Amino acid sequence: MDDNNLVNFPNHVAIIMDGNNRWASERNLPGVAGHQKGVERAREAVEFAVKKGISTLTIFAFSSENWGRPSEEVNLLMKLLNSALEEQVPNLIENSVQLNFIGDLSQFDEDLLEQMKNSEELTLCNEEEKKLDLVVAASYGGRWDIVNAFNKLNESSKQNITESDLTSLLSTSKFKDPDLCIRTGKEQRISNFLLWQLAYTELYFPEILWPDFDDDEFEKALSEYSSRTRRFGDKSNFSL
Repeated sequence: MDDNNLVNFPNHVAIIMDGNNRWASERNLPGVAGHQKGVERAREAVEFAVKKGISTLTIFAFSSENWGRPSEEVNLLMKLLNSALEEQVPNLIENSVQLNFIGDLSQFDEDLLEQMKNSEELTLCNEEEKKLDLVVAASYGGRWDIVNAFNKLNESSKQNITESDLTSLLSTSKFKDPDLCIRTGKEQRISNFLLWQLAYTELYFPEILWPDFDDDEFEKALSEYSSRTRRFGDKSNFSL
């Protein structure tokens, strides 16, 4: 149940988890240590979201551009994804967290893709029992998402296309747009993440690296969101 006391509270939080390699480098550790700590923080973020009563948590785990990283790092990230699914799916089931993958999943090898699909099936929940939708963006790019939706529209030969038509064909069509997007890593950009969906999302850029993003930092992000007024383009407060 939601134990927060905030007046404004985000139902859908998206996170760009950036800074694993820099975190490791600053500590003279191998890159794998940063990614391992990053996986641990992702697990904690899921637990925190459940505790706070957040409905949907979307995490940017692996971008379409990440395939261009050195093959050793890509292979490491695939192994970490494999082990994370093996270790965490039982916890997701126990906590009524439903796992959803979005992205160009055809890029993954067959064994990992099958594991991802099985993990989704194992964590299926009915709406009454579900505590959280965990959306993992993997091999995902916002431009890919929009182009993919347009290609589907072209196949339908639909005329007079509306925003709703395109939104219904995005990989996130089952979910409402994020209320809050958090980007760690001491950078202030969205890096091709949910380009369509973040149109009116509140953005928050903490000056920390992802492996340092603990529950206290998550709480700070929620508090900052609570202090803001979302206008969705409303100009009613305009004055000369």
